[in-house]
Amino acid sequence: MKFSFIIPVYNRPDEIEELLQSLVLQNYPDSFEVVIVEDGSTIPCDSVIESYRDKLNISYFFKKNSGPGDSRNFGMKNAQGNYFFILDSDCILPPNYLSEVEKALSENYVDCFGGPDKALDSFSNVQKAINFSMTSFLTTGGIRGGSEKIDKFQPRSFNMGLSKEAFEASRGFGNIHPGEDPDLSIRLWKMGFETKLFPNAYVYHKRRIDWSKFYKQVNKFGKARPILNSWYPEYNKLTYFFPSLFFIGFVFSVLFLILGVKLFLALYIFYFLFAFLLSTIQNKSFSIGILSVLAVAMQFYGYGIGFLKSYWKVIILKQKPQEAFPELFFK
Repeated sequence: MKFSFIIPVYNRPDEIEELLQSLVLQNYPDSFEVVIVEDGSTIPCDSVIESYRDKLNISYFFKKNSGPGDSRNFGMKNAQGNYFFILDSDCILPPNYLSEVEKALSENYVDCFGGPDKALDSFSNVQKAINFSMTSFLTTGGIRGGSEKIDKFQPRSFNMGLSKEAFEASRGFGNIHPGEDPDLSIRLWKMGFETKLFPNAYVYHKRRIDWSKFYKQVNKFGKARPILNSWYPEYNKLTYFFPSLFFIGFVFSVLFLILGVKLFLALYIFYFLFAFLLSTIQNKSFSIGILSVLAVAMQFYGYGIGFLKSYWKVIILKQKPQEAFPELFFK
C-alpha cells in the first residue's frame, strides 16, 4: 500500500508547521505522501510548506473555500496513494503513528478506520479540559477516546483512514458540516465496506478553541445528529438522545429541589464530582479538574440544546435540513 496524508487547512499556518514536523519524525521506513489543501485561506501556509519540501514528499493546493469535506475530497482526487489518512490541521502525530496503522491494516484490513485522540503535556489547561470532555467514557466523547469497541464504529475525520477504492465508490464526504464523517461511514456500510477503531493509531488533537467556540462546535454536533437520523433511521440509537435527556433531567432535578426533593440533584452533583476527580487524577491537576467540569457541562448543554432544536424542526416539523440549518451545509 502507498499512503497519502490528506490535510485541509484554513488560516492556520502555525498548526500545519507542528503537524508537518511530527510527520518528519515518523519512525516509518517507507516513503509516504503529504497533500495539503488550502481551503481559501486569507492567511496561507505556502511559506511553511516550502520549508518542508526537502524533508517530505509534499504537494500543496490552493482552492476556493468550500469547507473541510470538499477539501478532503479534492485532496484525495489529487493524491498518488491508494490509502488515505485524513487529519485535521490541529493534530500532532506520535512518532509511531504510521507504523501502528500499517500493523493494524496488515492484521485486520478494513477500507475505513478511525483512531482516538489524546492531549500532550504542552497543551493548555483549557485544551486538556476540553480533551477530557471529548474523550472520557463519562460523556458522549467515549467514542473519540477509543472506549467504545463496536463493529459499526464511525471514524471521525480528525483522524481517519480511507482506501482509494472506498473513496471512489462513495465519492467521499458530503456537504454537511459537522456530521460529514458519520454520514460517510453509514454510506460505506450500506455499500458493504467495513469500518473499525484502531486504538493505537491515536493523535494529539490540539483544538485551538476557546469556550465560546467549543460551545458552538458541540451545539452544531447536536444539530447534525437528528439530520443524520432522518437520513438513516435504521442506524438511529438511543444513546444519541442522552445529552438532551441529561439536560432535561437536570432542569427537572432543580424543580424537584424547589419541591423539597433533593435526591435527583444530588445524583447530578455526584456525577460532576466524579468527573472532577477522574480528570484531576488523569491530568494530575486540580485546576484542570475544575475546568473539566465546566467543559462536560457545556458539552451536554450545547449538544443537548442543539439536538432538541434540530429534532423539533427536522423530525417533528419535517423541515428540510438545508432550510432549517443552512449554517451546517456548504454549497
